[in-house]
Amino acid sequence: MNNDRYLTITQINKYLKYKFDNDDNLSIVYLKGEISNFKNHTTGHLYFTLKDENSRILAIMFKNNAQNLKFQPKDGSKVLVTGKISVYEATGNYQIYVTDMQEDGVGNLYLEFEKLKKKLSELGYFNEDHKKPIPKFPRKIGVITAKTGAAIKDIITTINRRYRICEIYLFPALVQGENAKEDIVSKLKIADEYNLDVIILGRGGGSIEDLWPFNEEIVAKAIYEAKTPIISAVGHEIDFTIADFVADLRAPTPTAGAELAVPNQLELKEYIKQLELRQIKNIKHLIETKTKHLDYLKSNHILKNPMDIYIVKQQKLDMLIEKMIYLFKEKLNIASNKITITSNNLKVDIKNIFDKKQIYFTNLLSKIETLNPINTIKRGYSITRLDNKIVDIKKIKKDDLIKTELQTGFITSKVVEVEEK
Repeated sequence: MNNDRYLTITQINKYLKYKFDNDDNLSIVYLKGEISNFKNHTTGHLYFTLKDENSRILAIMFKNNAQNLKFQPKDGSKVLVTGKISVYEATGNYQIYVTDMQEDGVGNLYLEFEKLKKKLSELGYFNEDHKKPIPKFPRKIGVITAKTGAAIKDIITTINRRYRICEIYLFPALVQGENAKEDIVSKLKIADEYNLDVIILGRGGGSIEDLWPFNEEIVAKAIYEAKTPIISAVGHEIDFTIADFVADLRAPTPTAGAELAVPNQLELKEYIKQLELRQIKNIKHLIETKTKHLDYLKSNHILKNPMDIYIVKQQKLDMLIEKMIYLFKEKLNIASNKITITSNNLKVDIKNIFDKKQIYFTNLLSKIETLNPINTIKRGYSITRLDNKIVDIKKIKKDDLIKTELQTGFITSKVVEVEEK
């Protein structure tokens, strides 16, 4: 067997690399796409995959080129790259060796989206405590979307299928293009004055540029300031807009927005039926319970012999009266004893006070008797008065009539001479 015609893997990879490297169409290539599987190696080289909707290609950007970048690449970045296509022999993979990379316009939009999202988050636009609950049974629903297209048809069809009793108010608005953001804000303010139960703000899917009006700050502000609860139903399930974060509830699609806005009438009917069955069961159970209780009362001895209730109560009353009399007598005895003790103590106290006062007055009388001038006269002394006043030698004059009191009588004298000691 001749093996000379078989090539090794290394040989075929070298051949393919030679073909790639010598193809002028591959020596310099301009590609645009989205970065995924991004890796910033410790060496400074950048490894990533460049992809679009249908295909992908491996990419590498060496450190000497990467250090000239004016932005930080990451997964999801939309970029425009320049490089050459070649084969990496060790794996046989062909890849683009990137020499220059710039942000694509869509990438710039993504950065603007993240910047605004951060700003509004810091302002509290996304806070849960600001979000209003969606009514369970709305009567009037407002819809802000394009007046034609799949979105409005899906919303109306879904609401009519699930909950026909509510009214739908359509506020046609531009949902794409340069003037869309102002028109959306205008329709939001108008709808907010209609006393609606909930508003669905939505449109179908599209590119990030198509959905961009729902990423505008003025739209976010209008949603945040609205009094009516708002459901954001923009794009497809994978699409997220600033409106989704600010709204009171986010739906992945317009159809899902309609489903979240209204209950399912078939499910409601089934739920009501279950409630009815449950209520009937509860009523039956209640009747059975009350019937058993009534039978118990009917068979009760007291009800059959109502006078027993009176006898029992009368006996209890007699016992209470006896107890009350006993307690009253006991309290009366205690009070009487206290009065007797207090009276005896009072008598003793009065006697002690009287004895003390009697001794005091006896001593006082003794002192008075000692100082009594009559007793002094009885001891052999006399008292001389002038005009019924005890004589003061300094006030007596010659020829004054003075009266001297003795034990046995009085002597009247006329002053002949006054002589002081």
